[in-house]
Amino acid sequence: MKRARVGLVAVAALAVATVAFAQAKPDFSGTWSPEPAAGAPAGAPAGAPAGAPAGGGGGQGGGGGRGMAGPMTVKQTATDLTIERTTGRGPSTQTYKLDGSESKIQMGQMEATATAKWDGNKLVITTKTEQGENTQTWSLANGVLTIERTGGRGAGTTTYKKST
Repeated sequence: MKRARVGLVAVAALAVATVAFAQAKPDFSGTWSPEPAAGAPAGAPAGAPAGAPAGGGGGQGGGGGRGMAGPMTVKQTATDLTIERTTGRGPSTQTYKLDGSESKIQMGQMEATATAKWDGNKLVITTKTEQGENTQTWSLANGVLTIERTGGRGAGTTTYKKST
């Protein structure tokens, strides 16, 4: 009986540790700079997709023309994720609630509805505008932030290195 009790306690402790590890959420806070995509030609801007012309032609940038090719500063709390960027139109700040509830955000001159929710250790941000729906999946591994995008103007992936 005593062995069974010790075994049961060990199994319970292992289960709690496994759940805690699986639910660890990354902290995306910091200033992030885009890296050149694998296969991008020399001279292509950071964040440019593979196949982009050198010198940044094509207007796609790291975000497929969505203004995401430059550095960004991310501030994360237990409840919110705030992204600050400087775009061709000036500074841009977007704040997302991390509980899956809707947030209203400005995207240029239009307003969008966005939700952000955790899928394991990845953050999935879904944005809806009058032009359709876009999804960004954020993940962090080995000091590299990867943002995969679908919808809108097509799929794309941008990787970022932390600069501060």
